[in-house]
Amino acid sequence: MTLSIKDIQAPIQDVMANFEGKFRSFMKSDVFLLDKIMNYIVKRKGKQMRPMFVFLSAGTGGDINEMAYRGAALIELLHTATLVHDDVVDDSNYRRGFFSINALWKNKIAVLVGDYLLSRGLLLSIDNEDFEQLKIVSNAVREMSEGELLQIAKARRLDITEEVYYDIIRQKTASLIASCCAVGASAAGLNKEQINMFREFGEKVGMAFQIKDDLFDYGTAEIGKPLGIDIKEKKMTLPLIYALNHAKRSEKRHIINLVKNKSHKSAKVKEVIAFVKDSGGIEYSNEVMRRYSNEAIALMNDFPESDYKTSLIQLVQFTIERKK
Repeated sequence: MTLSIKDIQAPIQDVMANFEGKFRSFMKSDVFLLDKIMNYIVKRKGKQMRPMFVFLSAGTGGDINEMAYRGAALIELLHTATLVHDDVVDDSNYRRGFFSINALWKNKIAVLVGDYLLSRGLLLSIDNEDFEQLKIVSNAVREMSEGELLQIAKARRLDITEEVYYDIIRQKTASLIASCCAVGASAAGLNKEQINMFREFGEKVGMAFQIKDDLFDYGTAEIGKPLGIDIKEKKMTLPLIYALNHAKRSEKRHIINLVKNKSHKSAKVKEVIAFVKDSGGIEYSNEVMRRYSNEAIALMNDFPESDYKTSLIQLVQFTIERKK
């Protein structure tokens, strides 16, 4: 039976409740409009997996203290800033089923809100001299931007190799989860080698998480995004890359043509999905995803057993077993 987020949160239930109050205070503004938007952002929070990775890493490594709270808030502030800006760039009106900031308050205000969140995160770290944490998270934001640009550059030609795909998801997704775990370890006072071990743990979890997300494009479960959306957006993900690498030249040319020129037609998207499934792309991607998650769990072997460590490992399992 798959554990729920609530079950996994059990050892840090009080910590997460405290974090919500602290996070609200970190976002507070004297400007009425800004405060109204901050309240809206807090209300539409998701599973809060990022703070969970911070707190469970801190607990596994030692102690959950005020620095851990600030580290979790820093990550949420900077990540939320990037999401607000992303919605403007993508002209997106929805985020996790809610109206986006730009949909409700227009682009100019959304950009300024993103800037405000970024500055709040930076000041939170600087005012408390959490320079190590700021360095960890700033590196993650840089990598996320580079990953997005790499994907855009490669997507135009549809020539993404498996190695380039791993580079893209490591930067776009895994770098953020890696920073969560490294921030938690840093707050717990661990040494550089141990912090790096947690960073590597988070990176492997992030790789598994993104591959799972990419697999949803070929599934039938209720997952919050239409089937085949990645194909329609001409995104080359692992199942498709593997299938193309093992196809005959003529078949490969045909499928690439469908993705490039006919992905707006539902029947053609279904043809691509069927091709991927028949070529073993789903099985291969599942295998790679499980390899990354197993490698992540193995990195925790040297740390003492605790409720925090148990939940951290359960959170890894949740990322690859989730239904959406």
